[in-house]
Amino acid sequence: MTERLFTEHICRLGAKNKIFTTYIGMGWYDTITPAVIQRNVLENPVWYTSYTPYQSEVSQGRLEALMNFQTVISDLTAMPLANCSLLDEATAAAEAANMMYGLRSREQQKNGSNILFVDEKVFPQTLAVINTRAVPQGIVVLTGDYKQFEFTPDVFGCIIQYPNSDGNVEDYRGFTEKAHAAGCKVSVAADILSLALLVPPGEWGADIVFGSTQRLGIPMYYGGPSAAYFATRDDFKRSMPGRIIGWSKDKYGKLCYRMALQTREQHIKREKATSNICTSQALLATMAGFYAVYHGAEGLKNIANRIHQTTTYINKILKKLGYKQQNEQYFDTIRLSLTDQVSASQMRTIAQSKKVNLRYFDNGDVGISVDETTDIHDVNVLLTIFSIAAEKEFAEVTAIPENGSLKESFKRKSTFLTHPVFNQYHTETEMMRYIKRLDRKDISLAHSMISLGSCTMKLNAAAELFPLSNPAFSGIHPFAPEDQVEGYSELIYNLGEYLKQITGFAGVSFQPNSGAAGEYAGLRVIRTYLISRGKGNRSKVLIPASAHGTNPASAVQAGFTPIICACDEFGNVDMNDLRTKAEENKDDLAALMITYPSTHGIFETEIKEICAIIHSYGAQVYMDGANMNAQVGFTNPGTIGADVCHLNLHKTFAIPHGGGGPGVGPICVAKHLVPFLPEHPFFGSSQNTVSSAPYGSAGVLPITYGYIRMMGIEGLKQATAIAILNANYLAARLKDTYGIVYRGANGFVGHEMILECRNISNETGITENDIAKRLMDYGYHAPTLSFPVHGTLMVEPTESESLAELDNFVDVMLSIYNEIQEVKDGTADKADNVLVNAPHPEYEVVADNWSHAYSREKAAYPIQSVRDNKFWLNVARVDNTLGDRKLLTTRYETFD
Repeated sequence: MTERLFTEHICRLGAKNKIFTTYIGMGWYDTITPAVIQRNVLENPVWYTSYTPYQSEVSQGRLEALMNFQTVISDLTAMPLANCSLLDEATAAAEAANMMYGLRSREQQKNGSNILFVDEKVFPQTLAVINTRAVPQGIVVLTGDYKQFEFTPDVFGCIIQYPNSDGNVEDYRGFTEKAHAAGCKVSVAADILSLALLVPPGEWGADIVFGSTQRLGIPMYYGGPSAAYFATRDDFKRSMPGRIIGWSKDKYGKLCYRMALQTREQHIKREKATSNICTSQALLATMAGFYAVYHGAEGLKNIANRIHQTTTYINKILKKLGYKQQNEQYFDTIRLSLTDQVSASQMRTIAQSKKVNLRYFDNGDVGISVDETTDIHDVNVLLTIFSIAAEKEFAEVTAIPENGSLKESFKRKSTFLTHPVFNQYHTETEMMRYIKRLDRKDISLAHSMISLGSCTMKLNAAAELFPLSNPAFSGIHPFAPEDQVEGYSELIYNLGEYLKQITGFAGVSFQPNSGAAGEYAGLRVIRTYLISRGKGNRSKVLIPASAHGTNPASAVQAGFTPIICACDEFGNVDMNDLRTKAEENKDDLAALMITYPSTHGIFETEIKEICAIIHSYGAQVYMDGANMNAQVGFTNPGTIGADVCHLNLHKTFAIPHGGGGPGVGPICVAKHLVPFLPEHPFFGSSQNTVSSAPYGSAGVLPITYGYIRMMGIEGLKQATAIAILNANYLAARLKDTYGIVYRGANGFVGHEMILECRNISNETGITENDIAKRLMDYGYHAPTLSFPVHGTLMVEPTESESLAELDNFVDVMLSIYNEIQEVKDGTADKADNVLVNAPHPEYEVVADNWSHAYSREKAAYPIQSVRDNKFWLNVARVDNTLGDRKLLTTRYETFD
């Protein structure tokens, strides 16, 4: 399918969706994405093709944008510490549950305190995910009315919603005091926009505050993606899940940003990690942060006030029409009991005839959630619906009175967003220039190849991304009726069929909204299957040392104990060690987690035998799909013998990385596992629910759908072939200088390779980190650093790069190798050379003082291609310990 044909096709699919005015709420609300943010961030490849900002020096723009986001969250929640996003509200709730469990006192741990209280008025999808995630950890979830709940010694934490699922704003002060007196932590799911008006949870004692920032300018996207937020006390910083952006300084003392506390990351702590979070929602967090920058505190208060005043007025008129409203205090949501003359089905019929969606409760009540887009026309249509149902007259209104209904005790008095960044950019001109100033600081695929191994930084084709800005896909609530989402349903069904064919499996679930979430979901499916077979006691998972880095953390989160299998000197799984450990644990063996090709960059020749060994002990094979870009069209997990795999749609299937998200990690399973796939309470079952929305981040599925439709079978196969060819081309060009750590049995690498840097370090003192930083001077993002083998660089060129770009990368690597040789032979000073001082920022190169033993030209313009297309950095090498010793995570904080 050509790009033109696909554009016509996707528009026809979109036309099958029906855009209704939606008052369903429950965590999703229509919103207005400022055009300056849509055009300059969402649709800008500098923002959507960048990688997670591990390399601080070429990521200062998005690091600042993410710190803006953290500052917004800290200010609105009144909590001192926020991370830079999680996957969605429900998974954030599950992370809060696990974090509180991990923070139990010694006495609580000794006494086996394992009860988590969840108020009955949290969103049902949130409760479903909490249940999925809690059970494997040994947490017992108890639900009920918080007003009636009595704390006992076996309760360690509680989760409440503010405002609650019905829309009522509760006074939780007394409950929070009782919880703390009983030694329990309190986590609050809070509507982020409501906190512009309501007393924030941090001011009434919350320990953790989490929720969604979707209504800060992010479309509903049929459920996602949007950025969840997570904030907590400073005391808990080392237990907090997700990534944290902090202040630091570069080598010359210039203030800069970096990802802080990276030693908490799951691929470093592995089975000891407190979370398996990898990809989050960086692009959406960036947009939400810019939304707050653009509107400022007054803008957010105006939006929140308008929503509340509109809700207050609707409530007033509905009372006159005879409806009984149940929420004494509310922000944007009211729950109505219908009159005896009106049924819910009658109300639904009238509402749908006016193209309006309401929330319908099981007992016949009706809910209305007002949002930023609700205008006077919408109000008149809404009130007309209720007047028709009540058979009463209603006079149209021309203006909404500026009257709210919140009690004074619920109103926020504290200020927020007082930093200059939230008060300078309130015109489109200034906002556009601010966004541009930030994006100039970052390397993305718009600049050069990003050769990160095991990350598959391939082209995100523009034609695939058009649906993101199409209201027919972006403006739909995830709980919209089935007859309104025919286009989405057709797309999701067809995409599922394509992925089943590609993987050789019988079933698929799109719920997991990251690769790590896919790993977890796959393991939960295996666990549920084993329980159904009377083998729920099986608790051990074998994981080769060459498997993807998140696997051990995911295994622990799913309630398993990981056992690491050794690899031989050639990088293959040590078959003897595998057989021995499988035999030793045969009665407890649940699964094997294996990556194919492995993160060592090679195809395991014994892969089918490995699967057969595991199956012989009655266990399942989980295949990590991180490296699926080297399989598509030539083999598949089903053929190889696996039982389940997840796919990284943000790797193999062209969804952008977005600077650290969104990601999508659907799982595909063999026939016997299909009955245990994740389900969703919206469809009547909470089995293994792993995300807030029924289809996870459905809004980006059209990208993968477009990729597959436009590539076709032969195109997908050719992409795999070229990805492997490109990797072997680089390996051939670099083998005689750096050397290749592992090769397959046939002497070739897979789609990626590990460059040997340990000998260089031993001979010259130049480390792999020095090489990575020097690459920045040449305009390249570093390859994967010291993973999976310490002291090395892992390179994956993907199929998207041209021969010219590959050759330029080789020229750069050889030029750096020659610079290393200069250090080795004494031509360059070991303590003062272009490598140990890299990168060289613009302010250093143009300064009057130049104290280095080498020239400015050698530092900044080492080869002609750099002279032709220089990427200037604005910071020197960043201090990687300062920001951890003194963690500063908002725009207000300083080291002084």
